[in-house]
Amino acid sequence: MRLSDLASGEAVSARADHTRVQVPRGPAPLGLRAAAAIVDLALVALPLAVGALVVHSLRDANGGGTVDRVVFGGFALAVAAAVLVWNRGLAQGRRGASTGMAWLGLIARGHDGRPLGVRRSLLFAPRQVVRRVTAMDEGFAAIEVDLPPAKLRLRRVTGLLALLVLLVVLLLASVAVGSRPLSFGEIWHGLIPPYDTIPTEADLIVRDLRTPRTLLGLVTGIALGLAGGLIQGHTRNPLADPGILGVSAGAACAVVLAITFLGVTSAVGYIWFALAGALITSLVVFGLSAAGGGSPSPVSLVLGGAAVAAFLSAVTSAVVLLDQTTLDAYRFWIVGSVAGRGLEILLPLLPFFALGFVLALVNAPGLNVLSLGEEVARSLGTSVALNRIVGVAAITLLAGAATAACGPIAFIGLAVPHIARAFTGPDYRWLLPCSALVGAIMLITCDILGRVAARPGELQVGIVLALVGSPFFIALVRRRKLVTL
Repeated sequence: MRLSDLASGEAVSARADHTRVQVPRGPAPLGLRAAAAIVDLALVALPLAVGALVVHSLRDANGGGTVDRVVFGGFALAVAAAVLVWNRGLAQGRRGASTGMAWLGLIARGHDGRPLGVRRSLLFAPRQVVRRVTAMDEGFAAIEVDLPPAKLRLRRVTGLLALLVLLVVLLLASVAVGSRPLSFGEIWHGLIPPYDTIPTEADLIVRDLRTPRTLLGLVTGIALGLAGGLIQGHTRNPLADPGILGVSAGAACAVVLAITFLGVTSAVGYIWFALAGALITSLVVFGLSAAGGGSPSPVSLVLGGAAVAAFLSAVTSAVVLLDQTTLDAYRFWIVGSVAGRGLEILLPLLPFFALGFVLALVNAPGLNVLSLGEEVARSLGTSVALNRIVGVAAITLLAGAATAACGPIAFIGLAVPHIARAFTGPDYRWLLPCSALVGAIMLITCDILGRVAARPGELQVGIVLALVGSPFFIALVRRRKLVTL
């Protein structure tokens, strides 16, 4: 039995074996408080240290530029500030325990024995630091946030605007950062018309390489974020991502067959086969889940998708193992990347992206009703089958077009809805637009990081997403209980 397991007011009580638990009183030992402070300080110092190393590596002698250093220095400062607000303001102000305090079983409270609140905690208001068991025994209770509708709406609007501002900053950074350092004047000259008849080298880099790549990352990130929010809502599974319908497996299988039997070897040539594979696979999964009459249920969609994906993955593995040329081409496509892809890939797929965006937003109100349960939805006059069809069509178009453009990028659809839900709540009319913005922010951020992580080469965005995003998602899941959909 641990002291922390005791409920408030029951810490000193007679137990069945006639032993007693003595609750310590007074402030926590200085050693524990110092250790907690060191952990919290390290959390803030870590992004600053990484940012300093990156900025140092981007000095002029290594081919870096002023813009590169400003972008990564500013990014490190922003991350450190966000960590400080989250850890000391939200975590310590509302729950009484920052990360270091939670690890060491400590609670920070005001002199009245209650939580400090976000503002007082950030302003270093006087506080008492005691053991958690002491605080629980003396009636400490975390602040439960229950916002009225007006404040909840204000928080959603504020969050949406903050995401838009952050996305614009990242789009500019994506144009600025690359293997060839550019000055602010060169970036401005390349972006803002009128354009010279004889463009400079910097103009060509900005207009023909970095801007199309940035736009492709923007659209793909929005599509994957939207598809992730939709698939988790329709399957009522917080661990679902668009690949659960077999979209990625279908696209990969079609690309492998195109390489092997038709000799297709270019990224432009892959897109139509990948899109066709994704669409056909989704139709097959939807048909299997609806077999026997009635509308497809969340469970039948997941089971049908898993079965079809396993079959297609087996076919793909068999083909690439028998053909070395196919394997060489396939392994570059499968990691997921926006490098070397531009408007020639984005423009043909734009109608599919646009139709997917419209269907996703149209499906949001129906998804709110479906989250109450199918029986309740039917009693309210909602067509479950029609909403499922619209939702699956949107997921297929968005995820299929994104996979066709950049290859499979799996992590965004899984993690983004959980991040967006932290400040939007379960309302899909807000969750889906915020998921779209967070998806674009995550993809573009990882693409920028990949450009400087292995200079003079690059890391593909799919690899960076897995390296950076997985620890972040694990921390998010450990800190917040996964929502039940």
